[in-house]
Amino acid sequence: MRIGVLGSGGMADALGGRWVGAGHEVVIGGRSPERSRELAARIGAAPATPADAVAFGDAVLLAVPAAVAAEVLGHAPGRVVVDCTNSVVPGRFVLDEPRAAVRLAESSAAHVVKAFNLCHVDVWRQPSPAFEGKPLGVPLCGDSPDALGVVRELVRSTGCVPVDGGPLERAELLEAMTAFAIGLWVGGADVRAMFPTIP
Repeated sequence: MRIGVLGSGGMADALGGRWVGAGHEVVIGGRSPERSRELAARIGAAPATPADAVAFGDAVLLAVPAAVAAEVLGHAPGRVVVDCTNSVVPGRFVLDEPRAAVRLAESSAAHVVKAFNLCHVDVWRQPSPAFEGKPLGVPLCGDSPDALGVVRELVRSTGCVPVDGGPLERAELLEAMTAFAIGLWVGGADVRAMFPTIP
């Protein structure tokens, strides 16, 4: 698969590197050309401009700060966009912008799928994201069946399992849950104990 990555920070590095390792063709189109070139060289991808990364291929990973996500993505009609951003207020861990993924879809005309936003970047740096012998589940929220199919493949390429989270309007719940969970993690809580398997 051909994947354009918008961003050159931690999530672009961790997920872009995993996808290169899985055999996908990846380009890095961050806002800083120098950082994009450095990251592309480090993970075995190719550098690109943000516009070229959006136009590159089958999917676009939006891995920039939430405050500039809409601006960096721009108008991208029909593109499959994976939104891994979290619009949280640092130190308070509440949503800065509710319905971020829905607003992004409206402004860009892209097929936005909310995914990969629930876990810290260090989880994606692990060789095999598995816990207690089970692959990590990655919730997905989106409206386009085709876009969801593409993102499911990307999830499986990381060694994880896609979890159907419903339509894009439910991404607001995933965004809020992430903000809540970040606050718990920072406080030292083990959030895995909050979601036991139903007997």
